[in-house]
This record gives sequence, structure tokens and C-alpha cells, in this order.
Amino acid sequence: MSLLVPLYVHPAEDPGAWHRLIRSAARTYAVVLNPASGPGAGPDPAFTAVAEALRAAGARLLGYVDTDYGTRDAAEVADEVRRHREWYAADGCRKVICYVNVGAWEDFRPDKDAFPRSVLGATNGWDGERWLDIRRLSVLRPIMERRFDMCRDKGFDAVEPDLLEAYSNRTGFPLTARDQLRYNRMIAEVAHERGLSVGLKNDLPQIPQLVGDFDFAVNEECAQYRECERLTPFVKAGKAVFHVEYAVPADGFCPLSRRLGLSSMRKKLELGVWREPC
Repeated sequence: MSLLVPLYVHPAEDPGAWHRLIRSAARTYAVVLNPASGPGAGPDPAFTAVAEALRAAGARLLGYVDTDYGTRDAAEVADEVRRHREWYAADGCRKVICYVNVGAWEDFRPDKDAFPRSVLGATNGWDGERWLDIRRLSVLRPIMERRFDMCRDKGFDAVEPDLLEAYSNRTGFPLTARDQLRYNRMIAEVAHERGLSVGLKNDLPQIPQLVGDFDFAVNEECAQYRECERLTPFVKAGKAVFHVEYAVPADGFCPLSRRLGLSSMRKKLELGVWREPC
């Protein structure tokens, strides 16, 4: 088995942990370096030393770059990639995924005025958001194409389209499962036309119909609702499943996640840097 090990502890604070990692380098897939939510303002001598030792031990080094959900300037992101390579000789960076809300209108987005009022439905429970009438493909497709163009132009590798299960909510529109399948497949098509991978977020009941259209799955709280087994079609197809829990302790879902082949972690709902991976 190969392991991807992001070690969130500074080498100067716990050198023993890094020494153990260096000794195990041959058994890892890669090590993610994250000196300061990215490469930092200047080379960190402690990270420079462990990076050199890890390379000598045969480890692949990846550099972490914070894109701030795709809102950071592409030149700034590229500059941090360059610094990772120059200071720590990182082999590359993580694949970066662009978050796009495709199921709801948000009053804080710069393209909010592109949505005609006729496609805005009931509130979805989040401040400033309203469900979209996903039946209106001819209206929504050009808007989503422009959003995905932005993701591609900023150098993202994939997109995470959110709110792909409108039909199971009270949206203010008489949406059906067929409407949702048609819309979700359109979203996948728009991503693939731009060379972007695309993830199916939630929408568990339609996984059997959509696993062939999407490249990976993203799920929130399947353990809490006892439905993680429904994600197995992606695993059987050789596609990744990225899963997060907010309330269930890690020891309450990690054994199941390992058995099912999910890539799982626990995070706090505000989605800061803290995490507890399985």
C-alpha cells in the first residue's frame, strides 16, 4: 500500500515525527510540505533540511498552495508553486479543485445579475442563497460555462459543483429526478469540454446513473446518515471518493471508510485548516 502523508507539525517542534517519516519514506507515495499555509515568505531552514533528507530517502515531495476556493489571483498561486520548487525542490503540487455552486443563486457572487429572476426559487437555508430552476438549461448553461472557463483559466484541475440534489428539496419548483439527471449530466459535460475533471457531490440516490459521467465523488456526512455504502459504485469503477464528517468522531467512521475504500476525514463545519484524516 502507498500512503499520502501531509504532516501538520513543524519540524523544529517535533523533529522525531519527521525523522520517523524520513525512515519510512520508501513506503510513502508522497509527502506534502506546508511550511506556512503555502511555501511562506522565505525559505524555512527546518523545512529545507527535512526536504533534503526526504529526497535523499527517495520520497516524492508535493507543495501545498492555498487557492482560497479559487478566489486568489492565478499569478499569486503560480508564484507559490515556483517558490515550493525553488526552495524545497518540490516535485509538484496537489491537484486543485474549483468549488462552484451550480444549484443555487448567491447574492454575493460577481455574476449574480446574470441570473434572471424567473430561475430563482425558494431559499435553501443559507444566507443570500436561493435554489435555481435547473430545468432551464438554456439559461443556466452559458452562466456555468463562464464559471468553468474561469476555473480552467486559473489553472484548476477539476471542479466540485455543489447542490446537485435540488430535486429532493423544497426549491419552489416541481423538479423531478429526471430533471436532476439531465442537469447533472450537463454540468459534467461542461467540465469535460474544458478538460476539467468533475466530482459528483452528494446526490447519492442517482449515483448508479451518474457514476459513468463523473470522475470522482465528494460526500458530506454519509456516516452520520448511515449511507456510505451507496458510494461504492465509484470505488468499484476505480474512482476516488472524498468524504468528510463534521459531527461523528473519526473512530466512529474511519474503520468503515477504510473497508469501503473511501478517502475520509473529519473537519469542523467552518472548514478551517484543522482536520483529522482516517
